[in-house]
Amino acid sequence: MQGSVCDYYGSMVFDEQVMKEMLPQAIYEELVKTIKENSPLNIEVANAVADAMKEWALEHGATHFTHWFQPLTGLTSEKHDSFLAPQPDDTANLSFSGKELIHGEPDASSFPSGGLRATFEARGYTAWDPTSYAFIKDNVLCIPTAFVSYTGEALDKKTPLLRSMDAIGHEVRRVLALFGKEPTNVSITMGPEQEYFLIKEEDYEQRLDLLLTGRTLFGASPCKGQELEDHYFGAIRPTVNRFMQDLDEELWKLGIPANTKHNEVAPSQHELATIYRPANAAVDANLLTMELMRKLASRHGLVCLQHEKPFEGVNGSGKHNNWSISVDGANLFDPGSTPEENLQFLLFLTAIIKAVDEYQGLLRMSVATAGNDLRLGADEAPPAIVSIFLGDELEALVRSIIETTPYTTDGEKTMDLGSQVLPRLIIDNTDRNRTSPFAFTGNKFEFRMPGSQINLSDANMVLNTIVASALSNCADALEGSKDVELDAKAYMRQVLSSHQRIIFNGDNYGEDWTAEAARRGLLNLVSTPEALPQYIKPESIELFERLNVLSKAEVESRYEVKLENYSKKINIEAQVSTRMVRARYIPALIEFSTVVASGINTKRQALESLDLSQETALLTQLNEGLNDLIIKVEALDQALIKAQFIQGAQEKAEAYLAQVIPAMNALRSVVDEMEIIVGHDYWPVPSYNHMLFYA
Repeated sequence: MQGSVCDYYGSMVFDEQVMKEMLPQAIYEELVKTIKENSPLNIEVANAVADAMKEWALEHGATHFTHWFQPLTGLTSEKHDSFLAPQPDDTANLSFSGKELIHGEPDASSFPSGGLRATFEARGYTAWDPTSYAFIKDNVLCIPTAFVSYTGEALDKKTPLLRSMDAIGHEVRRVLALFGKEPTNVSITMGPEQEYFLIKEEDYEQRLDLLLTGRTLFGASPCKGQELEDHYFGAIRPTVNRFMQDLDEELWKLGIPANTKHNEVAPSQHELATIYRPANAAVDANLLTMELMRKLASRHGLVCLQHEKPFEGVNGSGKHNNWSISVDGANLFDPGSTPEENLQFLLFLTAIIKAVDEYQGLLRMSVATAGNDLRLGADEAPPAIVSIFLGDELEALVRSIIETTPYTTDGEKTMDLGSQVLPRLIIDNTDRNRTSPFAFTGNKFEFRMPGSQINLSDANMVLNTIVASALSNCADALEGSKDVELDAKAYMRQVLSSHQRIIFNGDNYGEDWTAEAARRGLLNLVSTPEALPQYIKPESIELFERLNVLSKAEVESRYEVKLENYSKKINIEAQVSTRMVRARYIPALIEFSTVVASGINTKRQALESLDLSQETALLTQLNEGLNDLIIKVEALDQALIKAQFIQGAQEKAEAYLAQVIPAMNALRSVVDEMEIIVGHDYWPVPSYNHMLFYA
């Protein structure tokens, strides 16, 4: 790195400091008011901001601008327009207006809409999100925007997220008003932890499955996996460390507070965590981070894999969503040293418990993808059952509220490590539960179910909305109370009594938890086709419409898009599977079995009395495997054809789940069995042993 980090941190971001330097004071104050208080932006301010933004972008080498948005693909999209404005006298000016800043018009016909738009209805609009700073990427000024249809429906991930932030912000203010507070700023904050794999580019290029699906559809388990527990937090390999340093520098230039990096549990798996920021900006930053990971890896001869399960038999990758609410800079989920006396904290905690229990199905739905189905419930990630971990102290406090019994605590505890040179450690009031899908971790909630490649907008939109609903219920119950403390305690007792089933502090990986969860009446939606109908339940639609987050049509469109995405991904995986088997594995088996057969014949001709039983058994095994492979690849063909002809989106997804995936797994089992007995030089693709362990 060149120079001090502080010198270049945020250098490619049109942030508040740049605005203050380049804008007239009155314009700057109006813009800050828009950002901090969500007030409308007028065109005069927009014109001044656009002019300053253009000058700043030109100084940093930008020649084009783009409205950077998040269609329902879950990825980001951009259409580049130059600042160049040809003049009648064949000269040119450089221009960028307030209208161009706040309003764009990309083609909306080629993005998924779930029926909101017909193919011939092409017009769509992008609208500037001033609360997420513009930045420069690849010499292009990128302006974070929302994306909507000609008729105003949200066609993106950002718009519903922003609406949900407005909804929860409104309800937070209502609850805080019970305590006589009128906050200036309510911010929903989020800090993601991004897990990923790095493999050598040359290995990646030899595997059609990785190229087209992001995961290995075949591969025998490596001789050494993660069983020695030697990779987690281990010394970072030089090649990987150079990539991480490169990534840090580029992220810091973009003002993305990359903070923690380390080796993860599986070989070749790593993690990057960022510091909290407003949820919409955090989502934008995470999408940028994922893009930069993919781009920068190639500089080091590597490929970054962000699929939830790129390798069978070792841990997959998640994206932990650390979520909280900040009010004028203070964290609402900080319990303080005496949480039993912190009525405000307890009311918000009660609302979280109520929200997660009432809408556990929606939370599970928000992270449902084909890739994440391979990870959830595999003793490496939370199960598909939603529950809340509070820790012993808070659970005891909740119990005391329900039972109206005194709450006692031992106060601050310290740990003596037995050596005079080591300090006494202050013990946190709760341990961490790495198996819980939704855990309180001291001053925030960690939602651990999201998969590594998803756009976190959906999860945060749902989380914001369900908590907003619970807070609205709380405000409705207590507004007008003559004794808020007394009535609040009665309200909490009633709510916590009704929703205590969602609290579980034990081992979510334990075999008995599934049965216990069923006894409690908790949902266990193990697959995406099972989870997605939660989106279109009448109570879900009522929730989104009541809080102005999504209309009925917008909910139904997202349900259709998610179903279609699931089926298409499995369809691609199945086609890649059959192609690889026919083009790579069957020829490899034929070649190697021919070599074995030739060897047997040569030996028999040289000395007829030789014992060739082992070679013959190997040849028989290879031939049986070859025959089995041909039978199973044809079975997958038939399952695929049947699924492709099903018309209903839900029924099609269920067919891919029930018929195509089992046929793929059966085919894989044969290939993986053959990999172990075929000579290394004859196997047509890099193995797990080769890909997961490199210098």
